Amino acid sequence: MKLIYQQMLGFFVVILTTLLIISAVIVNYNNRQTYEATWRQLEGYADKFGQMFTQSNFRPDSNQLMTSEFLDQVKYVLSDDQVVYAIYNEKNQQIYPTAAEPTRNSSLSKSVWKQLKKGKIVRAQTNRMQTQGPTIGNGVELTYVVYPWFDQDHNFVGAMFIASRVNRIKSTLREMQRNLLLALGISTLVALAISFLIARFLVRRINRLRQATRAVADGNFDVELVSNGRDEIDDLASDFNVMVQSLNESNREIARQEQRRREFMANAAHEMRTPLTTINGLLEGLEYDAIPEEAKGKSIELMQKETQRLIRLVNENLDYEKIRSNQIVLSKRKFNGTEAIQNIMEQLTQKAEAAGDQLILKDDHVVEVYADYDRFVQVIFNVTQNAIQFTENGQINLAIDALNNGAQITISDNGIGMSDDQLKNIWERYYKADPSRKNTKYGESGLGLAIVHSLIEQHHGKIEVSSKLNQGTTFTIFFPNEKTANLTAKTK
Repeated sequence: MKLIYQQMLGFFVVILTTLLIISAVIVNYNNRQTYEATWRQLEGYADKFGQMFTQSNFRPDSNQLMTSEFLDQVKYVLSDDQVVYAIYNEKNQQIYPTAAEPTRNSSLSKSVWKQLKKGKIVRAQTNRMQTQGPTIGNGVELTYVVYPWFDQDHNFVGAMFIASRVNRIKSTLREMQRNLLLALGISTLVALAISFLIARFLVRRINRLRQATRAVADGNFDVELVSNGRDEIDDLASDFNVMVQSLNESNREIARQEQRRREFMANAAHEMRTPLTTINGLLEGLEYDAIPEEAKGKSIELMQKETQRLIRLVNENLDYEKIRSNQIVLSKRKFNGTEAIQNIMEQLTQKAEAAGDQLILKDDHVVEVYADYDRFVQVIFNVTQNAIQFTENGQINLAIDALNNGAQITISDNGIGMSDDQLKNIWERYYKADPSRKNTKYGESGLGLAIVHSLIEQHHGKIEVSSKLNQGTTFTIFFPNEKTANLTAKTK
């Protein structure tokens, strides 16, 4: 069964059940009110008769005010209302009308008579089977009242059994029920229409969500649903929009990463082709003695350099994957960070001079660093090498300072700098801020800063960068001390 019919059936059942309950309450209320009105009317008649009875000290056929003829005439007047009555004296004897069957016990039951003498009015809806009581009504179904009479001195002097035929009441009730049934039928049709409209409204909202889901499944991530925040379906629409935005961002990120992977593969293939071609040519020259004896040493040295270059390309990729997947184990210890930076500067001096750059350490005071020594060297080496790569005939300043919670290293240059868009992406793998330099001697893979960022995160440190195009770049690197690093590790 389709959802619209399920929803429609559910709403219809709820509405119909409510209507049936209301109808049952109304019918019951009308029944009670109809009988209540009849009882009050009968009690009113009985009270008036009682006033005349006590005033005349009624005795059948001896009192001019309430004679049998008078009572017969009153009964005739009330016959249109189908009212019948009987009168009892204080001894529970029926004194009007005279019993047609002398052998029948026409007195009221003892329990009823006991209540009457206490001043209680007895009511009943039906009296179909009359084995006791007045000989009136010809055995038809009656609703009646037995009303006690008391004189002015509050002495019990008799009672009146006054009744109305139930068929008169039931005819009124049947008319009410017919009208109610007609209203119920009309209400049922209206409920059916309302249920359909409500179900259609809800299902239409779900269908919009369904269509949007299909669009996303077909690769359209620009779908957005309207959400008014009114109910759970709107909340679902909001969650769907968040999901689509996330998928859209993920899709764009995948596309960016794929583009960079392709660029990297192209760059790596180009970078690897050059040394491999060089090595292969030198090997062929050595094989066929095409290289003079005095040049063989330089040929071997060149092959070694090209081989190291290939190894560096491979190692950078292996390092990044291991760092990214937390496969490396950091051996942290305390060491002289200033001395480590000085050693790095010595290693990079030749490269800096080749670019016409100066490497300057601001201060040589001892600053203690808590980190994995090899990875610390790798981080500082990569950042400093990156500064050399993008600075020509400039100056690269390095500084290390002790802080209360760790050590801070600052590496700044006055090179080509970066734009805001470039700054957003420098930590991503395969990204190169200056693609025109992809054939440079250093940083061939575009993984250097991605490796640096991952290593700093594993040390629970921070790395920040600020740069202005054509003015230079500054990297600020923070390594926490042992206490701070341990506290940070516990909270993560």
